[in-house]
Amino acid sequence: MPRLSSEGLIALVAAMLGRVGAEATVARQVAADLVEANLQGHDSHGMQLVPRYVANVEQGLITPNAGAQQVGGMGALSLWDGGMGFGQVVGRQATAAGIAAAREHGLAGFGLRNTHHLGRIGAYAEMAVAEGLIGIFFVNAVSGVPFVAPFGGADGRMGTNPICIGIPKSPHPILLDFATSAIAVGKVKVAFNAGKQVPAGALVTHEGEASTDPAVIYGQGPRGALQPFGGHKGYGLALVCEILGGALTGGGTNQPATPNDRGIVNGMLGLLLDPARLAESPAFAAEVDAISEHVMASAPGRVILPGEPERRARAERLAQGIPLDDVTWGDLSATATRLGLPEGEIRAAMVG
Repeated sequence: MPRLSSEGLIALVAAMLGRVGAEATVARQVAADLVEANLQGHDSHGMQLVPRYVANVEQGLITPNAGAQQVGGMGALSLWDGGMGFGQVVGRQATAAGIAAAREHGLAGFGLRNTHHLGRIGAYAEMAVAEGLIGIFFVNAVSGVPFVAPFGGADGRMGTNPICIGIPKSPHPILLDFATSAIAVGKVKVAFNAGKQVPAGALVTHEGEASTDPAVIYGQGPRGALQPFGGHKGYGLALVCEILGGALTGGGTNQPATPNDRGIVNGMLGLLLDPARLAESPAFAAEVDAISEHVMASAPGRVILPGEPERRARAERLAQGIPLDDVTWGDLSATATRLGLPEGEIRAAMVG
């Protein structure tokens, strides 16, 4: 299992995206966000996606230099169309506009539709908390095969549909970012590549039987599905994401009439709130600190806050390099070679 440097990977991926037409600033932003996912331990949203991104550009499913365009709304509410640009770019553009509106009005909402994969949704919550705002995001994914079964079902009817909430706190924000499926589908692919099993309760076969074998999704036999986390509760949240991220934004939901041959298509509803408009900032911050300390004191050292695992992973991987399984590294380097990057430039990302 090779280890790669973050800066080396950013340079490599940016060069790859540049070969398929992305402008330098676009390529660098997308590459940096993908590498950041690996740094924070979310390998499902990092390097294993790069070959697919490249293929989607080559197939005309991504408009590599498209920007977000406002197509509706007024005042504190806005609606944006991503023009099937890279989600890491148009998602940041729409979120930045929402932040500006929240600064003016105290509360703002925005919808974003027709964007390629938005990546790690925590990135947009990080933008909000950096400005002292609370950020709440609902996302759905349409196009391609839906992987998540409804509670009690045996076949995919929805996407993994993440929810993310960021709350300002010193010295580190509270950042809750999770798929409404038992695990992200990318984590199933990572396990499949590495020849590992997934946790119990994550998968169901096409006959409705529980399974821990990632081949249920990525093998050659009949396709099973991911289960929602928490049974009916996760299913309910996933359905809400379909409605808020897809129906409300006009981007569509995973119902049969929605085209499913457009690559990775996301819709997102973002809500941004300035806590200073509801409570005096010192009082709010003190209360957040108090409840945080109270819950962690239940078992010191074992109870942690949302976002802490990512910070720990980031520190470790910055120091030791980002580990990639052999399949992911092989797919990444093979794609880079196909795009004409020299071997020395590819291997320069490796640590040691």
